[in-house]
Amino acid sequence: MTAMASGSLPAVLFEALAAIFPGDALRCDEPTRLVYGYDNSRRTAPADAVAFPHRHEQVVALVQACREHRVPVIARGRGTNTTGATVPVAGGVVVSFERMNRILRIVPEDRIAVVEPGLLNGDLQRALAESGFFWPPDPTSAPYCTVGGNLACNAGGPRTVKYGATRENVLALRAVAGSGAELRCGTPTTKGATGYDLVRLLVGSEGTLALITEATLRLVPKPDAVATLRAAYVDVDAAARAVARIMAQPVTPCALEFLDDASLALARAHRDGAAVPEAGALLLIEVDGASETLAAAVAAVSRVARGAGLLELRVAAEAAEAEALWAVRKALSPALRNLSPQKINEDVVVPVSRVPELVAATKALSARYGLPIVCFGHAGNGNLHVNLLPRDDRERAAAEPCLAALFDAVIRLDGTLSGEHGIGLAKREFMTRALDPGALGLMRGIKAAFDPDGILNPGKLLP
Repeated sequence: MTAMASGSLPAVLFEALAAIFPGDALRCDEPTRLVYGYDNSRRTAPADAVAFPHRHEQVVALVQACREHRVPVIARGRGTNTTGATVPVAGGVVVSFERMNRILRIVPEDRIAVVEPGLLNGDLQRALAESGFFWPPDPTSAPYCTVGGNLACNAGGPRTVKYGATRENVLALRAVAGSGAELRCGTPTTKGATGYDLVRLLVGSEGTLALITEATLRLVPKPDAVATLRAAYVDVDAAARAVARIMAQPVTPCALEFLDDASLALARAHRDGAAVPEAGALLLIEVDGASETLAAAVAAVSRVARGAGLLELRVAAEAAEAEALWAVRKALSPALRNLSPQKINEDVVVPVSRVPELVAATKALSARYGLPIVCFGHAGNGNLHVNLLPRDDRERAAAEPCLAALFDAVIRLDGTLSGEHGIGLAKREFMTRALDPGALGLMRGIKAAFDPDGILNPGKLLP
């Protein structure tokens, strides 16, 4: 289906875009504009047009044309983010990178892969497995989220505790700034001391500085062996203190997930009790490494996990049992959706030593506001998903002040607003609590240098 002129775009701009994006690569029909105007935050706003680039040069031409007419440009992966970061609240052109989805090359000897932003994380992982590698970011949405989306919000996942989030696993980028200027930054080397680190600046910038069209990713060899452990505790405080002990000893687990008592109750109901123990809290721990050293690593982690309050420590004997243990964690999202379709999922972070205080704070907030709160997530780096679950009008009204109180508590604990979901629209108003005026002023200056007319993803990230 070819493009049809949109009354919301200047005619001369529409003509320019139609020349850049022939055939069905530019869409202005209402269904397409609506479909590409929402994301997993449940927020929605229709785009004026949707462009589907095939190559870098089209992105350059699009940004330059839109800048000339001061029309917003919003980069989009698959819309899996939960903060409204890809919703075109000011209209404009949504740039969907789904057709720029190629793996350009994999170089095992350099441990790198060069890819386009529309490549699905899951497709990348399958291709890398053939060479014996993986890319560390592994968000829950990995089967259907894009690498570009992972770059935009600095995505993480369970493996982040050992291997780092997206920012630690990107070496170089090709991009188009809001000024229309092309840039390459970084190198395909693991060391470099040449100028400012623009790669780390662009990763996590949520499409407000530049549109990324190519990424050189740092790969990690797949470990020889993996062991999965389940540690059940009498209460959340005992489990949270075990997290701090585990992370203070030399063996770093590749995953360390925390589930509170409310999480376990929901998972038990959702899975008819299968593999979900009766406990006050649960840790799922994964340890990987060389086959000959794995037993010693499991023993070291088990030793510190056996502190006060432990009810049961279980090591999966085979792959099927390990999958059953992880199924408890994976059952949570659908169970939470069933309980509260309007759930608010925040991914706050505190220092690992203060995880017990964060868990205690969420329990206190739940009691104060009379609002169900479920807490789980990547406890190994202090990144917990705090889910507010309003079920009726009273609880929905309580959610807003409760959320503000949660962020205040996190900041008091030397934490931050987001570990992997980003800021987008949802947490934008809280940025002044998380950052001082000097830092925000410098961020505004950086934004102006990359995007002098403010056309890239307006209304996001910065307050």
